[in-house]
Amino acid sequence: MLRSIIVAGTVLGIGFGGFFDGIVLHQLLQWHHLVSNIYPPTDLEALELNTLWDGIFHSAMYIVVAVGLVLLWRALRQTDHPDALRVLVGAILLGAGIFHIFDSIVNHWVLGIHHIRPGPNEVLYDLAFFAIGLVLFGVGLISIRNRLQSA
Repeated sequence: MLRSIIVAGTVLGIGFGGFFDGIVLHQLLQWHHLVSNIYPPTDLEALELNTLWDGIFHSAMYIVVAVGLVLLWRALRQTDHPDALRVLVGAILLGAGIFHIFDSIVNHWVLGIHHIRPGPNEVLYDLAFFAIGLVLFGVGLISIRNRLQSA
């Protein structure tokens, strides 16, 4: 019963992690764009290309969140477990951590398409983003495991 809540929350967390990255780091702080390491936004054409890829990324995150909401709706119809909300929150944290870890490993280090904040301390920013992902993942996992063990 709670497994479907965990799946839904994890998918939602991945989407929310992507939204945080895209909205806060891409748009509000303007530290990077999705492909800013490949096409540095130093002129209008490159900035437009980066903005297009940010839009594609946001569209993908909308799809992930929509899938997560459908899964959550189905899961909530199947359970009335008293710890469902706590398991959901733990799963959302787990999913956000998965997003941060995946983004760090694949986009920052393997593909090198962007860094959290390019410049002299870019490695520190990338490591901090990765560490935040590990913490979110760990807190979410512990929260889920504690609720499943007490169930």
